[in-house]
Amino acid sequence: MSTAEPPKTGKRRGRRPAGQDTRAALLDAARAVFSENGYEGATVRAIAARAGVDAAMVNHWFGGKDSLFAQAVLQLPFDPQEIVGMLLDGDLETLGERIVRRFVSVWDSSAGGTFPALVRSLASHDQAAIGLRDFLIENILDRIMTRIEADHPQLRATLCASQLIGIGMVRYVARFEPLGSADVETVVAAVAPTLQRYLTGDLGSVRSN
Repeated sequence: MSTAEPPKTGKRRGRRPAGQDTRAALLDAARAVFSENGYEGATVRAIAARAGVDAAMVNHWFGGKDSLFAQAVLQLPFDPQEIVGMLLDGDLETLGERIVRRFVSVWDSSAGGTFPALVRSLASHDQAAIGLRDFLIENILDRIMTRIEADHPQLRATLCASQLIGIGMVRYVARFEPLGSADVETVVAAVAPTLQRYLTGDLGSVRSN
């Protein structure tokens, strides 16, 4: 009578099956690792370890770190037209308040979302700069400037972007206090007047675009 042990059929500990759950786990892990370390500092091995899968799964599902970064960080998680419509639903004089409140509220709810990953990757990945520009300027601020028929629209859009990106960097990347932990309405009250001037106020002596 044979005394051979039956083959082991259990899953290997710490590994996920190669299915859609693996892909989703890699995307979640990539967002976290890119946010913590930026594109240059994030490694395929670290992302795979965070997801609990073999590093080969990154190539299997995404073809490499660059494609994973594009799908995890650069994809817009919303419909820009819907966001623009919501921001423009109200008096023009309070548009700055709505923009600051919306961005800070959304970022707070997701600990900054993919914003820290984009900022930390700007110096080492050209697509991060393009993604941030597309996200904030081309998809949102340029559309707002067109709808409100602003003069000097490109200048106003980039000025607004500088304010919002500055808030994001201080609040979610550098985490300078007290702005890092200030409540949303405190941030709105302090920043919205400046943003409103960039949107509709006098910019002084500005050359025509």
